[in-house]
Amino acid sequence: MPPAVSPLQISLLHHPGHGACCCGSPLLQRFHERMMADISRRQLIGGAAAVMALFAGLHAPASIGSQPKRQGGPLLLTNLALFDGNGTALREGVTVRIEEGRIQAILPQDAPAEGAELIDCGGRVLMPGLIDAHWHTTLAAISQVAAMTSDVGYVHLVAAQEAERTLMRGITSVRDVGGPSFALKRAIDEGIVAGPRIFPAGAMISQTSGHGDFRMRHDVPRGSTTPLSEQERQGVAAIADGEAEVLRRTREQLMLGATQIKLMAGGGVASTYDPLDSTQFTERELRAAVEAAEDWGTYVMVHVYTPRGIQRALRAGVKSIEHGQLADEETARMMAGEGAWWSLQPFLQDEDANVYPDAARREAQRQVAEGTVRAYELAQRFDIKTAWGTDILFSPQNTPNQLRQLAKLTRFYDPLTVLAMATGRNGELLALSGPRNPYPGTLGKIEPGALADLLLVDGDPSQNLDFLHDPERNLRLIIKGGRIYKDTLQG
Repeated sequence: MPPAVSPLQISLLHHPGHGACCCGSPLLQRFHERMMADISRRQLIGGAAAVMALFAGLHAPASIGSQPKRQGGPLLLTNLALFDGNGTALREGVTVRIEEGRIQAILPQDAPAEGAELIDCGGRVLMPGLIDAHWHTTLAAISQVAAMTSDVGYVHLVAAQEAERTLMRGITSVRDVGGPSFALKRAIDEGIVAGPRIFPAGAMISQTSGHGDFRMRHDVPRGSTTPLSEQERQGVAAIADGEAEVLRRTREQLMLGATQIKLMAGGGVASTYDPLDSTQFTERELRAAVEAAEDWGTYVMVHVYTPRGIQRALRAGVKSIEHGQLADEETARMMAGEGAWWSLQPFLQDEDANVYPDAARREAQRQVAEGTVRAYELAQRFDIKTAWGTDILFSPQNTPNQLRQLAKLTRFYDPLTVLAMATGRNGELLALSGPRNPYPGTLGKIEPGALADLLLVDGDPSQNLDFLHDPERNLRLIIKGGRIYKDTLQG
């Protein structure tokens, strides 16, 4: 049986949210134990894949089993203003032709339909589908209480439902940064459920005592013959100490289909065992993962906040820094020099932030919030390749506000630059997975040959991003892979 949850802990669950990565929190730790024990009791070999297979033949609710409108031929989108994902000014007087799931051509306004289905966009803005570069597909939309007390099948069905809601918010691709998302990705790709394209990292690789070590104190010490924890066996996390173990765990995730590898290279705000200022994995251990990933044509990203941890990761060849809000000027300059990506989230200690009962974690959260403002300034000053992500975790009340996390960036950038970050720029980051990319083709841009993931919006992104606050009303057309998932133009 999982450990009991105290009244204080239950009261804290009424204030989940966003503000700093909390994947090392005690309640997350208990969730993993509860979830994986449930899997073990039911002997669901393959975890989420078996759960999905179990329900595939049932009559699913419309929110889970809905299918896109199927096109019999090409589409021609006309009478529109075009934002192509590059951050440049809107283009007028063009028509976009879609065929076989891709942008076939960008044509003059008066181009003939030539057998295509014509969609009059009414002068609205057509833009690429949005990309969230730091998303937890399985863990975003379920509360910690529900996750700890529910059947594991329920956890994955909630994730499937949230995947559709994510797509209906205009997020057509996500980079999953750790967790058992392989089955959901497969179900989406096969059309069993609707959702965004998923670039999965698989299990989060952590050192002992690191940000992905979810074991309880009574599980330590670990002997040479001690079996793996349930979390590890089911692909939530993987504990590795030493170059040989890091190499093995990295190769395992690549075998399972990881498009990139996630390592925990530093502490977190909500963590029990690893303080925010801790540096994790030696440079040799990090390099072992980097070399294994490079042998498969892909890259390593790391969870880390501090200058020391970031610099160590960069020296090891890591290509994407997740968080990094405590970076100083020297570290920012090093990121720019190495050509690394800075995957930032607007952790601003605002209405979306986690609520912590103790002063130590509130102080760590304050440091991260202050660092967030400084990080965006450094990223621009040193022209660092910057990605947008949300890192919403265990917050079903916050997932509907996913796009609000994008609109917040107009505090630091002009609106078109923000949109370019969440479309074309994030698409470039996804492409870093090279031959491991499960969706070959350009994402995040509207150009000939690109994958046809598109949004038609009510709003003027050259002025502001206010339309993002109400995607249900303001996203009039959602297209993924050339198929229409939402169309309210006739209404």
